[in-house]
Amino acid sequence: MRARWHVRNLDAALRVLPVTVVTGARQTGKTTLVKSLGPARAYFTLDDIGVLDQAERHPDALLSNRPVTLDEVQRTPALLLAVKRAVDERRRAGDFLLTGSANLLLMARVADSLAGRAIYLELPPFCPAEWYGRKNALLPLDRLFAPDFDFREWPVEVGDWPAWLLRGGFPPALAIMADSDRAIWFAAYVQTYLERDLRQLSTVSSLPDFQRVMALAAHRTGRLLNQAAVARDAALTHPTTHRYLNLLETGCLVTRIHPFATNPNIALVKSPKLLWTDCGLAASLAGIKNSQDVLHRPDSGFWLEQTLYQTLQTWRAMDPLDRKIHFWRDRPGHEVDFILEQKGKLVALEIKSGSTVTDSDAAGIRAFRDSLKNKSSLVRSVVLYAGQSRPIDTDIFALPWGWMVAVR
Repeated sequence: MRARWHVRNLDAALRVLPVTVVTGARQTGKTTLVKSLGPARAYFTLDDIGVLDQAERHPDALLSNRPVTLDEVQRTPALLLAVKRAVDERRRAGDFLLTGSANLLLMARVADSLAGRAIYLELPPFCPAEWYGRKNALLPLDRLFAPDFDFREWPVEVGDWPAWLLRGGFPPALAIMADSDRAIWFAAYVQTYLERDLRQLSTVSSLPDFQRVMALAAHRTGRLLNQAAVARDAALTHPTTHRYLNLLETGCLVTRIHPFATNPNIALVKSPKLLWTDCGLAASLAGIKNSQDVLHRPDSGFWLEQTLYQTLQTWRAMDPLDRKIHFWRDRPGHEVDFILEQKGKLVALEIKSGSTVTDSDAAGIRAFRDSLKNKSSLVRSVVLYAGQSRPIDTDIFALPWGWMVAVR
């Protein structure tokens, strides 16, 4: 068993609120995480048919022994109403720990029933540094916000992003060394999701249609989400495609990164960028079978972006209240791949696959900087690439991404 960094978030949440909800895609390690807290908590999983039946018929009895952990609660959303009653009768921090392979915040009835009673924690798949158990491995990202940042301290390591793209971050897949064997695992994962998890979330009339939308979404990773184009290519209606993409997001398989804007209303109406929570699953759906496949693709830069996002989403999840991830794009076409936000301060990240950086590679960053009304909010800008650390301009640095996909 590999320790998860997120156990510290879990411990803190249990000390404060009566309900803590841990969400994430199936196989991210939610059950292992909650069981690591020890035997003091009663544990029940709704994957057990008997427990599921009790949760539907006599949920109050299931909640009588506190503190209690309930695993896979998305299988019976009505159970959350019983949790609400129990909390309202006796409110005590840490009594209820729930996990779900669906984003319960996107399930309206659940979100309404636990408002003011629960904190929601996201458990993303492993990033490379967490899988290898490196302490303080995300410190370089934190240091980007520091006033005394020194580019010479940035870690320089050999990285193999195509290998990590294929491995992803699900523990069972990470334990499989052969690409061909791992492809079988991902195929089985998709089949299980379609035939089991998806049916728990919603009725889907045609599983082949849904799987086609999954593949089309994988081919569009790292790009602006154009639902009309997905609907056209899938030969489906726009409302059906919209619902299928929403189900993928509810199932914690994809995420939409919204554009940064000083006016939040503007950001909400602009097209988001689509990314998968697990790069290995996305690569499998896109038919990428080995490292050479992705390196020879004309869209390999987007796949590098998807791979590095595996680390960025872990950074965000470690402090979900104060950290956000955006992207930026203006009408003339200037863009910045990621905007990291922490307590109102911003760091711009542009990602390049090559080993050289020219002044033009920072054009999007400069356009973003010029667009800001409060220019002091942008504390630093970075072009991540395959070369060595060096300054490009005032508070713009070229830094290597190798440590984010280190070979060990």
